[in-house]
Amino acid sequence: MTSQAADRPEPSGVTRRSKITPEREQEFYDAVLEQLRECGYDSVTMEGIAASTRCSKSTLYRQWKTKPQFVAAALRSHRRTRCIDTGSLADDLREAARAAGELSGRDTKLLQALAHAAPQDPELQRALREALVEPEIAALKEIIRRGVERGEVPADHPALEYIPAQMFGVLRIRPVLEGEYADPDYLVRFVEAAVLPALGLT
Repeated sequence: MTSQAADRPEPSGVTRRSKITPEREQEFYDAVLEQLRECGYDSVTMEGIAASTRCSKSTLYRQWKTKPQFVAAALRSHRRTRCIDTGSLADDLREAARAAGELSGRDTKLLQALAHAAPQDPELQRALREALVEPEIAALKEIIRRGVERGEVPADHPALEYIPAQMFGVLRIRPVLEGEYADPDYLVRFVEAAVLPALGLT
């Protein structure tokens, strides 16, 4: 078989059992995410990922078929869950801010890289939300739920519904306004200056 034939995508309808180990699969995903952050979506290619991971393009095409499917799978592999429970709503929000700040550079780069491509591809858009948006919203809602149950803030407090927008908003807008990512110190200070006072907390 020639190298050209080896690198050609599989014909439609042809399926093979994957022999990629979970560890090798994660190497591919990490390479995709790194190229997304550094070069942007348009610059990510199957050829580039194959070269950086030392595999053939045909391996990637057999497993993921298209670049959008590959990127979507890589994003889903990046999904994480957080469990923050200090026993205090104010401290939980501080810890959530600190944790978000630790990853703000990496996550914001991904969002920026996919800003133009995701709206054009529903699967990519879903994967982006599943990886970077929904887990954070779910974690904040759980923090708020516990705070309400403990009686720290009324369930009908008008500021509660805006907490995710506040946290996500400052994460994404600071690079635009100030040319810097929202690091842990910045986000904790934001929570203490804007979020907690809005909730009547200190």
